[in-house]
Amino acid sequence: MAFLVNLVRVVYAPLVEPLQAAFSVGPGTIGLVVTLVWTGSALPRIPIGYLLTVIPRHRVVLLAGVTLTLSSLLATFANSVLTLALGAFLIGTATSGYFVAANPLISELYTGQIGRMLGIHGAVIQVAAVIAAPLVTLALLVSWRLVFALIGFGALVATAVLYRTAKRTEFPAASGVDRDFLGAIRAEWRLIAVGVLVFGATSFLWQGLFNFYPSYMETARGFDPGLARNLLTVAFAAGVPAFWISGRLVDRLPALPYLLAVIGSFIVCVLLLTVTEGLVGIVLLSAVMGYVIHSMFPAADTFLLSSFPDEHRGGAYATFSGGMMFGQALGSWFVGELVESGIAYDRVFQGLALALAALVGAVTLLGVAGRLPAATEV
Repeated sequence: MAFLVNLVRVVYAPLVEPLQAAFSVGPGTIGLVVTLVWTGSALPRIPIGYLLTVIPRHRVVLLAGVTLTLSSLLATFANSVLTLALGAFLIGTATSGYFVAANPLISELYTGQIGRMLGIHGAVIQVAAVIAAPLVTLALLVSWRLVFALIGFGALVATAVLYRTAKRTEFPAASGVDRDFLGAIRAEWRLIAVGVLVFGATSFLWQGLFNFYPSYMETARGFDPGLARNLLTVAFAAGVPAFWISGRLVDRLPALPYLLAVIGSFIVCVLLLTVTEGLVGIVLLSAVMGYVIHSMFPAADTFLLSSFPDEHRGGAYATFSGGMMFGQALGSWFVGELVESGIAYDRVFQGLALALAALVGAVTLLGVAGRLPAATEV
């Protein structure tokens, strides 16, 4: 299920150019469609967090599987940009329900090794990102619609298998003890706010970058479409070991300094990418950048899920996740609009990287001064 919910989100990046051609629209419009996927993955997270106070987490995961099946079929048969956009938003809501319920459930099933298990979970998710571009390349021999048809069928099978597995599983006592949604937000709002601000801003830049990465490489570096899509695959492939390794590191290192160092390295990679011309340099930077940014995700989830107590975990994590994802979702639309207005990709990414650097610098200074909210050491 984790494989499918990420595949259906990232598959839009290599489909940007084919969808523009199929519906005769510009990058701003398709950027908005992509943004709707991530908006759908963001907006319902807080309401779903409330839903988790009355419904077991595994049932929300099953509901996400059903939603993914139906929304993928809607995207398969989309005959207008409006229908495509609706399918994209509903696909996003399916991924929203999955992650809000599954990540806390994993942290409760595997207490004491949260980073390791979230790292394994994330590595499987990242495998989906790796195959997205090659899958699109093969599917385009038939039609872009084949991509969503395959995802819909896979979601149907995965949901059925998950249902049978859940019926035979004894879930931990900690799962579902968080019945006071508003109380969780009031108690943990400072840590939630820091997470949304820092991780949301970083994801905003990454989302805007990777969804337009093939187009960026075509227009700014002159690579052919196939090579441009493969460069995105390089960045995603580097994320597989990143999830695995980072999940283990965050169990052993001071989490917040580690996270700030990871984000700082990502900023440097983006800035270097905008001034690098040769193919070898672009390939290396794509790999390093992909490794660094994907190191942040399991570390951030481990840091926060370990810091939230049992009675607050579901509501607090859902609120953080919803806020972060909403900020991230706007990245594609923002970049698409700026590029369509005539600003070069390099200038857009340089500006965003420098803005993120200023934010990380400010948070680091607050941490040194002891002004950040306390969290459990992980």
